[in-house]
Amino acid sequence: MNRRQLTSLAVHMAGLLAATLGAAAQAQDIKIAHIYSKTGPLEAYGKQTQTGLMMGLDFATGGTMTLNGRKIVVIEKDDQGKPDLGKNLLAAAYGDDKVDLAVGPTASPVALAMLPVAEEYKKILLVEPAVADSITGEKWNKYIFRTGRNSSQDAIANAVAVDKDGVSIVTMAQDSAFGRDGVKAFKEALKKSKLVHEEYLPPATTDFTAGAQRMIDKLKALPGRKIIFIIWAGGNPFKIADMDLKRYGIEIATGGNILPAMVSYKQFPGMEGAAYYYFGMPKNPVNEVLVARHYSQFKSPPDFFTAGGFSSAMALVTALKKTNGDTSADKLIATMEGMSFDTPKGKMTFRKEDHQAMQSMYHFKIKVDPAFAWGVPELIREIKPEEMNVPIRNKR
Repeated sequence: MNRRQLTSLAVHMAGLLAATLGAAAQAQDIKIAHIYSKTGPLEAYGKQTQTGLMMGLDFATGGTMTLNGRKIVVIEKDDQGKPDLGKNLLAAAYGDDKVDLAVGPTASPVALAMLPVAEEYKKILLVEPAVADSITGEKWNKYIFRTGRNSSQDAIANAVAVDKDGVSIVTMAQDSAFGRDGVKAFKEALKKSKLVHEEYLPPATTDFTAGAQRMIDKLKALPGRKIIFIIWAGGNPFKIADMDLKRYGIEIATGGNILPAMVSYKQFPGMEGAAYYYFGMPKNPVNEVLVARHYSQFKSPPDFFTAGGFSSAMALVTALKKTNGDTSADKLIATMEGMSFDTPKGKMTFRKEDHQAMQSMYHFKIKVDPAFAWGVPELIREIKPEEMNVPIRNKR
């Protein structure tokens, strides 16, 4: 073989080696797609989740963003709150980006559109924070896990606050999977009070006058305590208070929410409900870390969905440590079923039957404190996972 041939062979071999090393280096990365509402009606929720996810990954990996020597790479995609777009983005993430697993989305209708894609590609989708029961219910498949609470957990916890003898309730919810699943679960959780009407309004509603009038008409002549229970994401449904509900002896009740939405809660001192999270409620080391880091970075406390994103990161890193970095779906499923992990809310456990994270909720009463721009939810008591009989709704 002459010098030219040797040189050509050496160049060829160097190219093959570089390609092989490049592919090997790329394969070293643990690639996670985060599909969420960077824009759209639930943009505020999505951005909080992203902040929490990245903070959680940083904390859980000791600031290295690596696991077993492999770099964790997060690829962000904006579903804009649109189901078809979310479905296509997840398929592209699994198929084109070759991600190992995915986290998201923000909205329940988007999540429901994405579930079959995870099954088709046989890869994990960790749902955070979409809430609808059907995600881990009748639409569920084995590749779906959820760290976010579901509608039943919300409903059972809120029933603790309002389900009393002699109480008449109407519900006001968005006409969506989130709203309808929430009302269905809430209705099932009521044992003492009477649900007299369900009001469903378009998700983007800004004028609540007609709906509020229908609810007032259903309640005003009834004896005893009367409550409008609100299940809503985004917007300001508390505008219904402008219709002088006190004149008819009607109260408003609702669950927890993000801090900007809870500014409206100042109108309702003494209002009871149940929250997924409020930064001052959980007492554990992980929450202390989240609160301290968030104050340090943003000069403000972490919010509702920041805690959720942090929890999803804790679940992922816990699972990947247990598998020694093995991202195959079969290995992760076997590891994550029944797995407990630490979060800002304390310990969560993935239920084996439907992969829903069992978790605490928080019964609160609103206090007006001039030091805070929002109505402050004072903790009445933590509702432990074992206290909530959360239905298993899938067909496994």
